[in-house]
Amino acid sequence: MRLSSLVRYTVILAFVTVSLLLMSTTTHRSWPEVFAKPKVLIFCKTNGFHHASIKAGTAAIQKLGEQNGFDVDVTEDSTFFRKKNLKKYATLIFLSPTGKVFGPEEEKALQGYIHHGGGFVGIHAATDCEYNWQWYGDLVGGYFKSHPKQQQANILVVDKDNPITKGIPETWSRWDEWYNFKYLNPNLHILMKIDEKSYTGGENGDNHPMVWYHEFEGGRSFYTELGHTDESFSDPLYLGMLLAGIQYAMGKK
Repeated sequence: MRLSSLVRYTVILAFVTVSLLLMSTTTHRSWPEVFAKPKVLIFCKTNGFHHASIKAGTAAIQKLGEQNGFDVDVTEDSTFFRKKNLKKYATLIFLSPTGKVFGPEEEKALQGYIHHGGGFVGIHAATDCEYNWQWYGDLVGGYFKSHPKQQQANILVVDKDNPITKGIPETWSRWDEWYNFKYLNPNLHILMKIDEKSYTGGENGDNHPMVWYHEFEGGRSFYTELGHTDESFSDPLYLGMLLAGIQYAMGKK
């Protein structure tokens, strides 16, 4: 083989090798995809109790997006949960969905999204959902059991140094609907808990978590039990906590 042919062959071989490597990287790269302006998806399908505050919560999150540089889509359609759709979103926000909302294809898509580094935010009744799918219970962090009547209670900040609790008083007195939980993932990082001595009807004892986060199977999950009332979504303290939780789920430090 002449020298010129050998050089040409070497160049072609190198080009093909690099092309295959680039194709492999593109094919197997993590999703969600990265966009200059991130986008989140609010999912609010209800096959159980429908919270009237979903409307206020949707509007509040859309406003947070406008003010903080992310777009917001909204769906009640569980069949939207497919890889080609979910990969567009930096975070999925489960705004008080209830009951059985997913079939096998939707479950597979959500698992794939989390396993590839996706973010999850659960608000209030997100723990009143998918009781027969333990993987989801571990992702959101717990399952709802019951609640007493709405009333004033004290929320205690457990982790004072986390950005999610920034600006929250150590004892935060507020009116809401307070969940008892029949299951809690033991691997949660608790941010806030409720003082059961400050209200009636608590059933989880001294360690009764209300706000938490955790890394889960490649993704990030944040949950706040707070958010039954419309008033929550106009409370600056609540909105600051929620924004920081969304940013955590999006992967921002």
